[in-house]
Amino acid sequence: MSLPRLQIYRSLSTLSSPTDALLAEKALTLLKRYPYHLNSISSQITPALASYLLLQTQNDRTLTLKFINFAKPHQFFNPHCKCIALHILTKFKLYKTAQNLAQDLAENSVDEKGNYFFQCLKDTYFMCNSSSAVFDLVVKSCSYLNFIEKALNIVDLAKLNGFMPGVLSYNAILDSIVRCRKPVRFAEKVYREMIASGVSLNVFSYNILIRGFYAAGNLEMGLRFFEEMERNGCLPNVVTYNTVIGAYCKLKRIDEAFKLLRSMGLEGLEPNLLTYNMVINGLCRVGRIEETSGVLAEMDRKGFAPDGVTYNTLVNGYCKVGNFHQALVLHSEMLRNGLSPDVVTYTSLINTMCKAGNLNRAMEFFDQMHVRGLHPNGVTYTSLINGFSQKGFMDEACRIWDEMIRSGFPPTIVTYNALLNGHCVLGRMEEAIGLLRGMEGKGLSPDVVSYSTIIAGFCRYQELDRAFQMNAEMVEKGVSPDAITYSSLIQGLCEQRRLNEACDLFQEMLNKSLLPDEFTYTSLINGYCKEGDLNEALNLHDEMIKKGFLPDAVTYNVLINGLNKQARTREAKRLLLKLFYDESIPNGITYDTLIESCSDIEFKSVVALIKGFCMKGLMNEADQVFESMIKRNQKPNEAVYNVIIHGHCRDGNVHKAHKLYKEMVDFGFIPHTVTTIALVKALYSEGMDQQLNLVIRDILRSCKLSDAELSKALVQINHKEGNIDAVFNLLAEMAKDGFLPSGAARANAGQ
Repeated sequence: MSLPRLQIYRSLSTLSSPTDALLAEKALTLLKRYPYHLNSISSQITPALASYLLLQTQNDRTLTLKFINFAKPHQFFNPHCKCIALHILTKFKLYKTAQNLAQDLAENSVDEKGNYFFQCLKDTYFMCNSSSAVFDLVVKSCSYLNFIEKALNIVDLAKLNGFMPGVLSYNAILDSIVRCRKPVRFAEKVYREMIASGVSLNVFSYNILIRGFYAAGNLEMGLRFFEEMERNGCLPNVVTYNTVIGAYCKLKRIDEAFKLLRSMGLEGLEPNLLTYNMVINGLCRVGRIEETSGVLAEMDRKGFAPDGVTYNTLVNGYCKVGNFHQALVLHSEMLRNGLSPDVVTYTSLINTMCKAGNLNRAMEFFDQMHVRGLHPNGVTYTSLINGFSQKGFMDEACRIWDEMIRSGFPPTIVTYNALLNGHCVLGRMEEAIGLLRGMEGKGLSPDVVSYSTIIAGFCRYQELDRAFQMNAEMVEKGVSPDAITYSSLIQGLCEQRRLNEACDLFQEMLNKSLLPDEFTYTSLINGYCKEGDLNEALNLHDEMIKKGFLPDAVTYNVLINGLNKQARTREAKRLLLKLFYDESIPNGITYDTLIESCSDIEFKSVVALIKGFCMKGLMNEADQVFESMIKRNQKPNEAVYNVIIHGHCRDGNVHKAHKLYKEMVDFGFIPHTVTTIALVKALYSEGMDQQLNLVIRDILRSCKLSDAELSKALVQINHKEGNIDAVFNLLAEMAKDGFLPSGAARANAGQ
């Protein structure tokens, strides 16, 4: 392509005519004194005259800016004039104005590669006594617009013509490559060119490269650059550490992230709020949310207050692990601190409340979103639809469905599947089939979840023929049944005592490398129990544990009931005791259900079991039962606490009893009178006066009636005077008169 010839007029004598010279003088006068009158002669100004005026004013920053602002909208301000202006602006270090002008040139230049742009810069370079900084600025402007090829070409042309673009040019190109998510080989090429050209990488160069390789999932290459920069004497900054820590956290390598966090201090760098937020996010990702309290404490020591990102991350984290209470506490705390939850946080809270079956609270959060000007997204609506569908509240689910569509969110396959499940829960199988056909009409192909949901519905309502028809349809349409599909069919067959067919299906799923789950095994165990084949049922139980599948409450209920029916109570008890001592027992086990399956009256409830151990002085065993409940997320109730505290008091382990008492009170439970009096006596016997005073204070605070005031006063007087026997007698009398709390009825029974 032939480029236009560039003519620049350096002095009045070189202007083409006396008229031009007079016009130039007039323009300079107006520019200096009456710049707002320049428009009156704008039609007479040519590109040559504009170039001349720029050169004449290049040492006067104010006049240069005035002329550029005047010239911008006019046609005479062509690329040649703009390049002169770029040189002058760069010399004055007016980088923002210069960059805007360079971006305009890059977007509107006559060639895609920037050859003409460069030629204009080159031809005007020496007139303005310019520097290579102008090329850095132009390359940066092209890179900002993601004109990567143009930026690289200008760098090459600059080098060919004896100019030396600096590290700023290369950093801008690298940043553009990373932002555009170009393949990392482009970044590697630029890196190698920098090395070959003798351009020293700075901390920004390395930060961009590390960020780019991490974004591309190439952690090892990113770490290589991290190590290289230190070898080359380029000290990492907080941004470098944050980039690496963020990458480790995203990859769930949280221990390495912590190690790097600790090493920052050794390098004399202080983590910032972003650093801590990334670590908190990493802990939440791997389910180690309990460790976030330590990070928050460190933040507090260093003067960092949690921001919206911190709270949103924590609320989402607690929602994911099912700690609804803490999620709600943090939500309230962030509101008190004037921070607003975002859409993702509200969606997490709504989803959590729906999973917990608390649909009223879910709708409260949904309404709060609207009040705060936040717009629910598709996931928000789908969470609510799923929540209402799980409960069978289809009218409400359909109302949310309609609102979702009105708000511009077309239902996804996940939304359809949620609604399908709702119809199946209610046994409305024809509606479910109609919805499935409606999906296809909307261009959505039902997936394995869609078909499996309907198959499970048919199996639940004993329509096995239709379940197998649906299974055949999904296979015909190229959707492969998964483990859930097979498990539903196996369960349906076992319910109809078609055990041989169920076993054939079980073998078929194994042949397809589909792993059976607890539900599959439990269905088959139930089938064998119904047929009276307890040995095979127990073999399956052992097999599932060997394969790493944990039996659930249903599995054990089925086995224990089967054993009891055949009067094999000893084996039933042995299974029951695995509940407390075998790590294969899952978190969701239902204690009372299992215990009631045994005939011995001592095993009628967890309270009775702990009480049995306590009465025999077997406190280690009682503690094991208690701790197994905690480990398996079964929260002990008032009765359990009352029994075990009383047991430790009798056994002389007063410190343990007092610790459990404080834990009980912290959970909001009211200790039974017998428990508190036993604890008071034990604390007095051990000389634990400070703890004794606090317990008596708690007792007096819990008095219910004003009539107890006299008794309270007498207790306080005798306690101060050391008449502890009188204190015991008065507390017993107050309990008898109903002034002290007696706890729940079940606590009484436990005692």
